Amino acid sequence: MSQEPKILSTEDMDTKDAKWVSLKKIHWQDHEGKKRVWEAAERRTRGSSGVDAVAILALIHSKTKAFPLSTVIIEQYRPPLDKFIVELPAGLIDEGEDGEKAAIRELEEETGYIAHGVVQSSAVLATDPGMTTTNMQLVTLDVPLADKLETPDQKLEEGESIVKRVVALSGLYQELKEYEKKNFMVDARLMHLAAGFDLAEKVRNGDSP
Repeated sequence: MSQEPKILSTEDMDTKDAKWVSLKKIHWQDHEGKKRVWEAAERRTRGSSGVDAVAILALIHSKTKAFPLSTVIIEQYRPPLDKFIVELPAGLIDEGEDGEKAAIRELEEETGYIAHGVVQSSAVLATDPGMTTTNMQLVTLDVPLADKLETPDQKLEEGESIVKRVVALSGLYQELKEYEKKNFMVDARLMHLAAGFDLAEKVRNGDSP
C-alpha cells in the first residue's frame, strides 16, 4: 500500500560508515598567504570519467507540431530536505559511461522517453562549490515524437518513486512558481534554467523584465 514518505529519525554518522559520501577537512592558503580550513563533502562514486552525475534537458517536440516544444520534469521525495523536489531528470554516471550515454539511459529509466540524439553537452559544472566536490554535466537531448504527446512507461529501479510531467518550455517558469505554492521545493538548477528561458523570451519580445 502506497503511503507518504517521512523521516523516522536522524543521527550523526561517522564518515568511515558512509557508503556514498565522505567528509574532508581542507587546509588551504588564501590570497594574502593566510592559512585557512574548509569542510567539504565528497562523493565516493566518481568513476574514471571524472564526472559524478548528469542532468538532462529533454527537448520533446512533435513532427506534426501537435503540441509546443516541451520538456519533462520529475517530482521526487528527497530525505535530506524532507520534501518533494521538482527537478530535471538526472543520475549518476556509471563506470564505462560518459555524460551523454548516461543521460540517454537515465532519461529512459526515469521518464520512458527515448532520445534520438544529443543536442549539446556542457562542460563539467560545479553543483555546490562551497559545500561539496560534486560535479555534473548538463546534457540536452532531442526527443521527437511522431504526432501527439505520448506517455511511455518508466523503467524505475526498486525503491524509486518518480512522478514525471511534461511541460511546455514557454510555460515552465510559471509552472515552477505554482509548485512553490503547493509546498514543493524546486531544484535550483531547474529554476535557473526556467528563469533564464523566461527572461530570454521577454527580451526577445521587447518586454520589460
